[in-house]
Amino acid sequence: MSGWLPVAPCTPGACVERPRGVAAVPRAVLRLTALAVLLLAGTAVVLAPSGLRRRLPAAPVRSWCRWVVRAAGVRVRVTGAAAPAGGLLLVANHVSWLDIPLLAAVRPARMLAKSEIRCWPVAGGPAARAGVLFVERDRLRALPDTVDAIARVLAAGAAVAAFPEGSTWCGRARGPFSRAVFQAALDAGVPVQPVRIRYRSGERAVSTTPAFVGVDTLIASLWRVASARGLTAEVEVCPAVSPGRHRDRRSLARAAEEAVHGHQGKALSKSVCAL
Repeated sequence: MSGWLPVAPCTPGACVERPRGVAAVPRAVLRLTALAVLLLAGTAVVLAPSGLRRRLPAAPVRSWCRWVVRAAGVRVRVTGAAAPAGGLLLVANHVSWLDIPLLAAVRPARMLAKSEIRCWPVAGGPAARAGVLFVERDRLRALPDTVDAIARVLAAGAAVAAFPEGSTWCGRARGPFSRAVFQAALDAGVPVQPVRIRYRSGERAVSTTPAFVGVDTLIASLWRVASARGLTAEVEVCPAVSPGRHRDRRSLARAAEEAVHGHQGKALSKSVCAL
């Protein structure tokens, strides 16, 4: 077990609420069809010659990411300042598979992902072509090389996106931020951009319907989201943490965690969300 491989206590049975207002089956099917079309279009771009991918402006990528979330039936609300240009480490809390396009809607970036995804059928190849940085989470010896690789990407002026909790949580309970990825930002001398992601259903404070936790399957999660009514994803871009403000990764990770989780993050990280 390594620092890349935490385990969240959240489970579908204990934490994930079933949508109260359920869309008709045809509407859910239509949403999933639209989502599939958008994903196929994105895959076609990823598999295109590398020159085409590199010339693609950031604005269409951000718009496509929003459309992906909207196609699943989830409204998107982004607040806060625009993410800065240049090398940047984006970090956010992790609740759902929806977090990935939502974070890319803030600023397109190279995503950190577990190395197992590289071997997945269908998804593995496009993920590698898209520039995903794979992390061998069960090999502690690989940690320094991984941090060095991330630092080189950041120093070259690219953005890297990570979920430092290391695992998905239900959105009510939360996890502590792993410190390793923040060392890469320190080594590269780039700012850290904290992003807070919340899911709401109507006027409810927090909805766990989009959560993708524990033994939940992707198919079950997709259907749960597509069949729900009134889901909104709130993406708050917090002030960036400038390089040099923190001397070590521990204090930098703590600052980012407090920006994302607020003062309640420590207490909630130790709780399990029972419905």
